[in-house]
Amino acid sequence: MEKSCYFCKENIKFVDYKNTELLRNFLTGQAKIMPRRRSGVCSKHQRILSQAIKRARFMALMPFTTR
Repeated sequence: MEKSCYFCKENIKFVDYKNTELLRNFLTGQAKIMPRRRSGVCSKHQRILSQAIKRARFMALMPFTTR
């Protein structure tokens, strides 16, 4: 079962850190970044995605952890 990359499929070139609704789809229940093998994102977009999530966390748009 081959998962296709969401960002390649939707032709998304830039992952915006302010789009928290999109970024939340790639977090686990404990607010951890989902691994590639579970999310199905390609390595290029996984790097961009993790950087966007880290920026959103730093700007207090997303949580670092859950309580």
